[in-house]
This record gives sequence, structure tokens and C-alpha cells, in this order.
Amino acid sequence: MFAHERYEIIINLLHKKKVVKVVELAERFNVSIETVRRDLEYLEKQGELERIYGGAALVKKTGVEVNYPSREARNQAEKREIGKKAAELIRDGDTVIFDLGTTTLEVARNLRGKNNLTVLTNSIKIAIELSNLQEINVFMLGGQIRKEELATSGFLTKYCLKQFNVDKTFIGVGGITVEDGITDYNIQEAEARRIMIEAAKQVIAVCDHTKFGEKAFINVYELDRIDTIVTDCKVPSELINDFEKTGTNIIVAKIEGYTGPAEEDDGK
Repeated sequence: MFAHERYEIIINLLHKKKVVKVVELAERFNVSIETVRRDLEYLEKQGELERIYGGAALVKKTGVEVNYPSREARNQAEKREIGKKAAELIRDGDTVIFDLGTTTLEVARNLRGKNNLTVLTNSIKIAIELSNLQEINVFMLGGQIRKEELATSGFLTKYCLKQFNVDKTFIGVGGITVEDGITDYNIQEAEARRIMIEAAKQVIAVCDHTKFGEKAFINVYELDRIDTIVTDCKVPSELINDFEKTGTNIIVAKIEGYTGPAEEDDGK
């Protein structure tokens, strides 16, 4: 098992149990205690956890977002399937805004074969991903570049966004709850997301199961403006029902090999 695979399992365990033990992880991964300690040290430096005596505890801060490389490495299988399912909502001839994010990037990666699309995005990674597809016209939104995110934000981004009206907007989320809707960590990105939402006839939020029940620093929009949420099958069914009661459409992407919580707890 590679280190990045262990990192993902450790993070997922922390989101469930809040605390993990070094000895248990060593047995689970069949590695030395020193290897586990190095894993925990790395994840602590990334802001994912706090090391405690004999193990580690989940760090929960509403105002601090995990850095992009760590987010990109997390829940990759879930994001890939969400991307495939969300891309099915895009029709030939659509005008689309893509918000920055690791999950929206997966949606963009599944646009091959779509025809006559017009895409606006503040994500340099998404713009590059789509730049080689002749059937898609890509407009890069101006603004100040956030170097770690490789995306634009600020007043220029907002000005650019206000010039357009589109069929669909795909947004990522920092957190999502029934009570507060979509929340985020960065003020400038939150402001841009609001305009992206207001510019679209249809708004699709894409997020994996770890974003549900999380409340980030800044309120972006309540659920009544979100038409569809595309997520993965690890979201508890009772939570799905709570969101559906608000009138929000939920699309659940299946994960190959996943049969339920019992299997996930076994780390399979």
C-alpha cells in the first residue's frame, strides 16, 4: 500500500471516529509503528489532524481549509464517479460555469464527446483540461491568481462573471448542511460563487460525502437556490432524505466495490 492510500484511509477514519491509535493503524496497514508516526506527522503538517498521545485526533476548524494537494489526494474514487455522473447533466450546446475545485475538475474531465459547449471558469486547471477539446469554447475569468489553488478570484473575477448568463453552474462546496446550505472558507471565492449561482438557470453542487454536515466559515447560499447535488453513495440514506425534503434533487454516484458502512469500516 502506498503512502497516499494510507493518508486517505487515516483521514476517512478520523472523520468517523474522531481519534485513531498508532498501534491499530500499524496492524491495519501491516507496517511499523514508525511508519505510522511518519504518516501522522505528515498529515499534521498538512493541517489534517493533531497528534495526541498514542495516536491522532481530527482537527475541526471552520475558518481553515485543507490545502489543495491534500484535498486533491482525498477521496479520489468518489470524486471520479461524481464527475462522471455530474457530466451527464450537461447537454450539447450548453453554456456552463465551472467553479474551481477538485470535484468540479473531475466533472470537466468527463466532457469529451460533448459538442458546442461554452465554458467559463476561474480554474486554470479546468481551463487547461478543456483547452485541447475542439468542441468546447473556453473562457478564462480574469482576476488575481491564488497560486496554491491555481485559480482566479477578486474584484476582476466578479466583474467578469457579472457579464454573463448561463444554462448551468457547477460549484464545489466547503461544507453543506440542511440548515445553512452551502458554506465556504475563502471570502473572495464565496463572493464569486454567489455570482456564479445567480448567473445560472440551473445550479449543480458537486461534493463527496465528507462535506455533508460540515459548516465552513462563510455562508454562500441556502439550499433553495441549489437545484441538484451530486454526491457519492457513502452519504447516509437518512441524511439524503433530509436534503430531499427541502426540494433539492440528489444524485448519488455508485462507487465500485462499495457495499455499505460495514465494508468501509473494514477498510476494504
